[in-house]
Amino acid sequence: MFIDMFNGWYFFWLILCSGATAGLYFLLRNKSTFLQKTVLFGLLVVGLLLHFLKVYIPPYSVDEARMLRDSWFVNICGANIALFPFFFFSKNERIRDYMFYIGVISGLIALFYPQEPIAKVDQYAEQLDIVRFYYHHWMVMAVPMLMVLFGHHKLSYKRVLAAPTGLLLVMLFIMLNQIFQSEMGFIPLRDRGNFFGIDYKNTSYIWGPGTNDAIGNFLAIFTPKVFKTVPVGEFAGQLKYWPWFWLIVPVYVLVTPLSLLLTAVFNPKSVKAGLNKVKGYKKEKKHALASK
Repeated sequence: MFIDMFNGWYFFWLILCSGATAGLYFLLRNKSTFLQKTVLFGLLVVGLLLHFLKVYIPPYSVDEARMLRDSWFVNICGANIALFPFFFFSKNERIRDYMFYIGVISGLIALFYPQEPIAKVDQYAEQLDIVRFYYHHWMVMAVPMLMVLFGHHKLSYKRVLAAPTGLLLVMLFIMLNQIFQSEMGFIPLRDRGNFFGIDYKNTSYIWGPGTNDAIGNFLAIFTPKVFKTVPVGEFAGQLKYWPWFWLIVPVYVLVTPLSLLLTAVFNPKSVKAGLNKVKGYKKEKKHALASK
C-alpha cells in the first residue's frame, strides 16, 4: 500500500470512507435512537483507545521520543479524538455545533489531503499507522455528520460562530499542551536559537505558517500585520507570527462561511429563515426611510 495524491490507494480510502458513512446511515436510519447513539459513541471510544494503543505500532513503537511526544493530543484532530466522546452527550448546543462543523471540516480536509501518510518516509513499514490515520479522520467526520442526519442535533445559522470560537479554544489547548510537554521534558524547550523557527514543533500552525506551506501561507493572507511582527525588543520590526493570535482573523474569516455552507446543506430551512429575516429587515428599513 503506497498513498500519493490521486493514485489508486488515495481513491481506495476515499471510497471506503464514503461507503462506510453511507453504509452506517442506511443500516441505522430506521433503528432506535438508543442503538444509533450507542454505535456512534462506540466509534468515538474505539478512536480514543486507538490513540493510545498506537504506541505499540511503528513509527511510535520504534521511536521512544516520538511515542512520548505524540501520545499527547498535539493537533486539532488529536484534540477532537479526546474531546468528542465527552461532547457527544453534551446538552450544550454550541458544543455539539463545534463537534459537527469542525469534525466534518477537519475530517474532510485530512481525507482529501492525507498529508501525514504521504509524508511518511516508509509507508510500507507503517501501514498499520496509515489505517489508524484513516479511521481517526473518518471517525471525526462521520460521527458528527450521522449525529445530525439522524436528528440527534439540529444546526442553526444563529450558532455558526461556535465553530471558529471553539476551534480557537482548541488551538489554545494545543499550544498549552505543547508548553506543558516542553516544561516536563517530552519535547525540547524553545530557545533563542529557534525563536524564528516556524517549523519547531508547529502542530496545527500554532507558531505560524510552515516553510513553503501553501495552506499556511493562504491563512496568513488574512492575518493583520500587527500579528506578524515582533513589537518590542532586539528583534522589533522583524517578521514573527504571534503564537495563536495570528490565527484569530483567518479562522473567523474562513471557518464561519464554511460552517454556514454546511448549515445550508444539512438544515436549509434554518438558512432560508435567516435570509428571510435579512430581507424583512431591509424591507422595513427601506419603508422607514421612504416614510421620512
